[in-house]
This record gives sequence, structure tokens and C-alpha cells, in this order.
Amino acid sequence: METILFLLLAIGAVLSALLVVTSPSPIGSALYLVGTMFCLSGLYVLLAAPFLAAIQVIVYAGAIIVLLLFVIMLLNLRRIEETLPRAWRVAGLVVAGLTLFALFMAIVRGSSVLPGMPSVPEGFGKVAELGKILFTKYLYAFEATSVLLLAAMIGAVALVRKEGGEGGKDAN
Repeated sequence: METILFLLLAIGAVLSALLVVTSPSPIGSALYLVGTMFCLSGLYVLLAAPFLAAIQVIVYAGAIIVLLLFVIMLLNLRRIEETLPRAWRVAGLVVAGLTLFALFMAIVRGSSVLPGMPSVPEGFGKVAELGKILFTKYLYAFEATSVLLLAAMIGAVALVRKEGGEGGKDAN
């Protein structure tokens, strides 16, 4: 049963991730990203890490995606018009499909190309262990990520701010 759930969630995550990249609509891409995050949280549940699954849904599918949708709306992005010829798009899809198929076959056959799966460490997914790792080993990466997200929000606001509008340079 776990194998079937894993396969369903993994296929759902990969398909949602492909739709994130290939969707012409930025809002559609953001919504497909929500699907990817839900599939990943399901995989965390299968790994007996319910706290990580809840954090995945709350933080990423909730807060980060909402922030991303605000940025998309502030920038007033529209559908992306395809400029590549149809033959190039089909060729890209064929190459990506063959690469994914080769990777899938390598995984199924247990090829030695892929590294072995490490065992899950004791306390994986527990709140105390996650907090300990996050605030000791990955403290600088955690803080750098928060500063990067803040800079992205300020940049998005600066990009959409009109110069002649309210609060702009020409406003008196």
C-alpha cells in the first residue's frame, strides 16, 4: 500500500512540477506549485514526518504561494506568448521525456549510476530534531533565505511603483 501511495504522490509531484514550468499563465504555475507542495507533504507523511508535512503545507503552500500570487498580481503579469517555433518546443519535450524515461528506467532497474539510499536518521521529522538542525547547522542558510525573501518583496514593490503615481518621485 505504501508503495502505491508513494508512486501516486511521486507521479503527482513530477506532473505538477512539469506543469509549473510549462504553464503559460503565471497564476496557473503558482497553483500547480501548490499541488507539488501537497504531494511533497504526502511524501513526508509516508516518511513518518507529520510535522514536516504540516510545515510544508502551512509555510510553502500557504504563505509562500500567497506571497508569490501577490507579487504576480503586483507585477500584472499576463500569459506568456510563445516565440519559439513549434518544432523547437516539440524537440524540447521529446528530449525532456526521453531523459525522464531513462532516469525512471535507471531507478526501476536499481542501476549503480544512482547513489544508494541513506537510512533515515533517528528523530527525522521530529520538531526537536528539526529545530536543533535549523538553528545550529543551517542557521546562516536560514537567515540568508529570510533576507533574500525580504529583498525579493522590496524589489517587487519597487518594480511596480509608478514614478508619476501616488508616492512616486513626481508626487508633491
